[in-house]
Amino acid sequence: MSQEISTLTNQAKDFSIPLQNLQKEISKIIVGQDQIIKKLVIALLSKGHVLLEGVPGLAKTLLVQTLSNCIDSKFVRLQFTPDLLPADITGTKIYDHESTSFKTIKGPIFSNFILADEINRAPPKVQSALLEAMQENQVSIQGETYPLEPPFFVMATQNPVESEGTYKLPEAQVDRFLFKLLITYPNIEQESEIIKRFTEGISHNATKIMSGDELLQMQQFVPKIYADEKIRKYISQIVDATRFPNKYDLSISDQIEYGASPRASIWLTISAKANALLHGRGYVIPEDVQYVAHDVLRHRIILTYEAESEEITSDNVIQKILDKIEIP
Repeated sequence: MSQEISTLTNQAKDFSIPLQNLQKEISKIIVGQDQIIKKLVIALLSKGHVLLEGVPGLAKTLLVQTLSNCIDSKFVRLQFTPDLLPADITGTKIYDHESTSFKTIKGPIFSNFILADEINRAPPKVQSALLEAMQENQVSIQGETYPLEPPFFVMATQNPVESEGTYKLPEAQVDRFLFKLLITYPNIEQESEIIKRFTEGISHNATKIMSGDELLQMQQFVPKIYADEKIRKYISQIVDATRFPNKYDLSISDQIEYGASPRASIWLTISAKANALLHGRGYVIPEDVQYVAHDVLRHRIILTYEAESEEITSDNVIQKILDKIEIP
């Protein structure tokens, strides 16, 4: 087993070099969001999708576009609005008079990197159309199914402040996102650097770091990374504690309405493996799990009305669980 782990680690070290370069290249364009950049790369390696919550103007669009440029792939930005139709995203069939038959016109979803801007502004029909693409990596257009070309990565954004004219994402759809990331304001030094970069007429273009095929190789390698039985038990206990906190002497049962689903356990494991790969390791350690736990569980724990009224967040609950569960 130790020989196998050693081989995996050597391969992980080789992969980690271009991944570190990828993060550095994105940081040349995006200021002060290093942790968000790292977690986007982890999600990409895990074949997951990201829900990014933050106020307008924090470079969310630029972030995904830069990531796409660094990987030499197709990028599209979808601005979600209340009058949007599913066909506007997936495509439709039109009648061709010359061939006297219907032909398929594929929509913008047929790209590699999708920015679903303000996803909660779209009506439920449009949200469900995106759901099939995210979950099944395919799109149905009037009864016919078309596969999406890998890599396929969706980053959806929503504004936490504005609620007028929005449609709350159903829990089943939110659960399809690997991470829910919270993007915050830059500090004063970072703000100064942003002003310098974007007000002096100098264009900043990202350099291609890797091809889509190289990314696919890394995505296929992630599941091979070794996770010991103790790590699997640790992950299972963390997720179980969100459902049955009393078993672990946690006095938070009155704060949790519903705990996390088994999908949380799967994503915790895969994203912990992706984090291990970023650090050039062929095996998972507890710190990998802890690093991604908040982002995987944040949107999967449904709090009670009492907890929300007391301004207790799911992050508070997750931290209590992590503090309580014994680290292997």
